[in-house]
Amino acid sequence: MEKGGVPTIDLQDFPGQFERLRKACEELGCFRIVNHNIPLPLMSEMKNVVRSLLDLPMEIKKRNTDVISGSGYMAPSQVNPLYEALGLFDMGSSQAVDTFCSQLDASPHHREVIEMYAKAIYELAMDLAKKLAQSMGLMRSDLFEGWPCQFRINKYNFTPEAVGSLGVQIHTDSGFLTILQDDENVGGLEVMDKSGAFVAVDPEPGTLLVNLGDIATVWSNGRLRTVKHRVQCKEATMRISIATFLLGPKGTALEAPAEFVDSEHPRLYTAFTFEDYRKLRLSTKLHSGEALELVRIQPSN
Repeated sequence: MEKGGVPTIDLQDFPGQFERLRKACEELGCFRIVNHNIPLPLMSEMKNVVRSLLDLPMEIKKRNTDVISGSGYMAPSQVNPLYEALGLFDMGSSQAVDTFCSQLDASPHHREVIEMYAKAIYELAMDLAKKLAQSMGLMRSDLFEGWPCQFRINKYNFTPEAVGSLGVQIHTDSGFLTILQDDENVGGLEVMDKSGAFVAVDPEPGTLLVNLGDIATVWSNGRLRTVKHRVQCKEATMRISIATFLLGPKGTALEAPAEFVDSEHPRLYTAFTFEDYRKLRLSTKLHSGEALELVRIQPSN
């Protein structure tokens, strides 16, 4: 484990980093990236835009409605009373980005920043997914074509009374991978290692954090690790983060590529659509990877 709690991957050092990337994804399911394609001024300006959007009146934020379950505005709740978020279901779609900006009455400047950030981070998500596939021996270029990227901007209103408690409950992400622009000043994110211990992931300005979700485990036929994580309230202040989720195939069933299945590695999971899996997690309230057991193929006696 390195400084900041997780391995660091240099995106300017490929193919030299393929082995390191694969190992990080199999053993921890989480890593930090440096030398990525998101300009630091754009990251900084996007953070300013996020603060402005989350400061909007509640009646405007509520216009940010769901496209699929849980993809729109999330108000503070009984489970996560300190947390609220806005969402955009498919940031690779210029029409979806335009709709998101219109819902929130974004100014021309805010709209320009959101469009630039969405395009850059979407391209990064697709590049990362392809590099991960290549690290596992898959060279096909069409593997993730058409997979939507969901965008979620998060605000934690940490109060003095909340210090020491959870800002967000323990969970795994439901999609394939998540790119997080964390708050560069306020820590609190923790990931679970293989021993079951939580490791603090300290902020490192200018870097981005990547973690794998449940879909990565299914897609890889069990080789890649979905990582449990949580957010702890460390200090009484506002914490802002920007998350991008590469989800799964849109409308078609997901299953592990044939290259990951053989007599020694039989297929572990049934084929299912991402939307059905999302509904399964919501209906069962199994948010920490346990829902994977419900789609696992039972061995025949």
